[in-house]
Amino acid sequence: MTKCVACSGLFSSILAAALAMSSAAFAADLVIAMPNWPSGQATANILKVSIAKEFGLNADVQELGTLLAFNGMEKGTVDIQPEVWQPNLEDVIKTFVTEKGAVVLAKHGVPAWQGICATPAAAEKGLKSIADLSDPEKTKILDTDGDGKGELWLGAPTWASTGIERVRANTYGYAKNLTLVESEEEVAMAGLDIAIATNQPLVFACYAPHFIFDLHRIVRLTEPPHDASKWKLVGPSDPLWVTKSSASTAWDTANFRIGYGAAFAKKRPEIAAFLEKVDLTPEEATAMSYALEVDRIPPLDYAKKWVADNAKRVDGWAKQ
Repeated sequence: MTKCVACSGLFSSILAAALAMSSAAFAADLVIAMPNWPSGQATANILKVSIAKEFGLNADVQELGTLLAFNGMEKGTVDIQPEVWQPNLEDVIKTFVTEKGAVVLAKHGVPAWQGICATPAAAEKGLKSIADLSDPEKTKILDTDGDGKGELWLGAPTWASTGIERVRANTYGYAKNLTLVESEEEVAMAGLDIAIATNQPLVFACYAPHFIFDLHRIVRLTEPPHDASKWKLVGPSDPLWVTKSSASTAWDTANFRIGYGAAFAKKRPEIAAFLEKVDLTPEEATAMSYALEVDRIPPLDYAKKWVADNAKRVDGWAKQ
């Protein structure tokens, strides 16, 4: 049997990398969860750089789903989640914030919007309202794979909003004549760019603040105003929650805010006070997503420049 001469060197490299990662995590003073969408990634790193600047503490930024982040904040293995969306996460918030008191939501919320959008080509061909999506004659223009059914991107597989958009598709009825697609946002936005460039009709789940509204002429589909009595969402702990739920009007007014562990707040009250003063705006969230997704600036690089450019403001957040 031939011996792999390179294997020992490869093993040593892997072991060294693993030890380095373990050492870095061990050395961290706190852990910030990083979502898989651009404004959340930028904010996580802005908090990391700001906390290092103001308090001399080393934060380890870890890419984590929101539910894992909430579990971590309860256990003490995660300290901060930079973007907690409402009403998307009401069930999670009820459990960890209201009932358990394990997580605190900062008072400042960034106004947001969620719904379904269309490219100009789709709107020009008759897809202007949510009701239009239930007409297979109208939605066949969204067919890109030749199977006779159009496609609609619902969101990333790990997003709470993605499941709710599937509920909405079922309730409104357009799930019957559209293929509902889940994929990472970066893939969906690349597809949007191509659709815009080729004048291909496209309809997709969307939210604001987001750079697409600055980059393209996106049309928001009209819907009946939000009616809480027509939203019946079963908790996601039930494996059949999507089929048991219903939602036949527009989303409620949305916002997102910073979440942090209650135990962490007791241990580091100065950081909790700092987080309560962070007052990012929708315009800044849009700029973040544009910088990361369009200009391809790495989140940490963007954060370092942002903190340097906003030094006095960050200093103000840290004043007790």
